[in-house]
Amino acid sequence: MSNEQTLNDTALDVVIVGAGVSGLYALQHLNGLGYKVRVYEQGGDVGGTWYWNRYPGCRCDIESLEYSFSFDEELEQEWHWPERYGTQPEILRYLNHVVDRYNLRKDIVFNCSISSATFNNNTNQWELVSKDGKHITSQFCIMATGNLSTPRVPDYEDLDVFQGKWYHTGQWPHEGVDFTGLRVGVIGTGSSGVQSIPIIAQQASHLNVFQRTPQFSLPARNGPMDTEKESLHKASYRTLREAAFNTPFGIAGYPPPTHLALDVTPDERQASYEEKWAEGGSISFLYTYKDLLVDKKANDTAANFVRDKIRQTVKDQNVAEKLIPYDHPIGTKRLILDSGYFETYNRDNVSLVDIREAPIERFTSEGLRTTDGKHYELDAVVFATGFDAMTGALSNIDLDNGAGLTIQDKWSNGPRCFMGLAMAGFPNLFMITGPQSPSVKTQMILASQQHTDWIADFLEYMRHNGFTRFNVDQEAEDAWVIHNNDIADSTLYPLANSWYVGANVPGKPRVFMPYVGGFDRYKKACDALARNGYPGIRLSNDIGTLSNGD
Repeated sequence: MSNEQTLNDTALDVVIVGAGVSGLYALQHLNGLGYKVRVYEQGGDVGGTWYWNRYPGCRCDIESLEYSFSFDEELEQEWHWPERYGTQPEILRYLNHVVDRYNLRKDIVFNCSISSATFNNNTNQWELVSKDGKHITSQFCIMATGNLSTPRVPDYEDLDVFQGKWYHTGQWPHEGVDFTGLRVGVIGTGSSGVQSIPIIAQQASHLNVFQRTPQFSLPARNGPMDTEKESLHKASYRTLREAAFNTPFGIAGYPPPTHLALDVTPDERQASYEEKWAEGGSISFLYTYKDLLVDKKANDTAANFVRDKIRQTVKDQNVAEKLIPYDHPIGTKRLILDSGYFETYNRDNVSLVDIREAPIERFTSEGLRTTDGKHYELDAVVFATGFDAMTGALSNIDLDNGAGLTIQDKWSNGPRCFMGLAMAGFPNLFMITGPQSPSVKTQMILASQQHTDWIADFLEYMRHNGFTRFNVDQEAEDAWVIHNNDIADSTLYPLANSWYVGANVPGKPRVFMPYVGGFDRYKKACDALARNGYPGIRLSNDIGTLSNGD
C-alpha cells in the first residue's frame, strides 16, 4: 500500500511522522492551506493505535458520537456509529473512510519507520532517515507519533524457551487469534487486559489472570446506538463541539458538578453514585462531585462505592478482595470501562493469580513459574502490559538538534516541553499531544485537532511575516514545566504509581507527564499565546533574529 515509488521526499514544507488520528488531520488541514506535506507511517496502513491494537474486545472508552472529527459537518452527519462505544474495527473503518473521502492516501508513505531526524542549521531543514535508508528533508517537522504507541513486553527470564505462543495486545495479529480449548495466561489488568479478559475467558479451556495491580473499573453500559439520541446529537453537533472545547475533558454533554462530596448526606451520595453507575462511563462518574480529584476524603467516598460494587459482583470474597484497589485514589490512574470484567471471575474456568504476592520468576517450556514455587501450564500468553507511554515513540527516534543535543539527553530526567507543542533547542519541530499537554486526559481527537489548528495558525503567522525558523526560549519552557508540575501537585494524581509518571517502565524517570489543569484552561493558554504574538518563541529568518514574541 506504500506510495514511496511515486513520491518525492525532498523539499517538503512539512513532514509528519505518524498516520494516526493526529497525523491524518494535520495532513488534511495543512494540505488545505497549500503546504507541501508528506506523512511517514511505520505501519502498513492508517490508524495509529487503532491499526495495531486489534485484541479481543478492543474499543474506545469515549462515546462514538464524541470520538470523531469535527472539521466537516457533512462527515459528521453522514457517518453512523452502530454502538455507543466504537469498536476497534469500526473506528479503523471510519479512519479509512476519512482518508479516502479526502484523498489523503496519496501523501502517505506506509511501512516506513523513521530512525533518525537531525536539524541542519545551515539549510534550515530537518533531515530524516528511515530504517530502510530513505532520506527526507523538510523545513518543518511534526511528530504525530502518539501517546500509546510503543508496546512494552516485560523482560521475563527464559521467555524465549516458552514453547507456546505469546502476544502483546498492542501488536495483535491482524488475522486474529483463536484461543478455543487453550490454556491461556493474561499478564496485566490495565485497560487492554480488562477489555480482553472476558472474551478470552469465553474461548479458553482455562484462563489464568496474572494481576500485579488491581484496577478501578466501571461498567461501560455499551449497546446498540440509540437512534433518537443519535438524531438529537447530530442536530446539535455544532453547539456540542464548541461546548466540548470549554470542558476539562474535552467532552460535551455532562453538566459540571455543583456540590462537594462531603457537603451532601451519605444517602444523597449513594443515590448519586448509583445513578452514575447505572448510566455508565468514566467522565460522568468523575463529574459526580467537584472535588473527587483534589480531596482525598471526597475521593474515598467514590472509591469505597466502587469497592463495594466489586464485592457485590464477585462471588468468592477472597478473589474479590484481591481485585479491589487500595493503593491509589479512584481516577488517578486511567479509569477503565468494562463489559462484564468482574463477572468473569465467577466463571469456573478463570483463576486470579496475585503476582504482587508471588511475582513471576521465569518462563518454562510449558508455562511459567512464580516465586512461591507454583508452575502454571500454558498454551498461550497474552501480555496486556501497556506501553512506554507519552515519550516512548519519540525517544526511539535518534532526534538531534544539529548542535549536539539529542532528545535522549534533553529528556534524561523526564520530558520537558513547551505546552506539549515544541521544545527549547529543537527549531521548527512540533509535537501533537506531547508531554505536558492534556493529551491522554482529554478526548484525543479533539486534542489533536486543537493542537493542529494552533500549529497551522502559527505556520501561517510565520509565512505571512517572513519568518523561516522558530525556537522556544528555555525560560518559557521551564515556566511551563513548573506550571504543569504545580497543577499536578495540587491534585491527587501524583498519589498513584501510574503510567502517567512512567511507573510501568523500569528506569524511566518519574515525572508527571499529562497536563491535568483541564483542556479548557489549556486551550485558553494556547489562544492567549497566539493572541499576544507568541511570547517565549523566538522567530527569525535567514538573515537573523527579528522577533522573540515580546
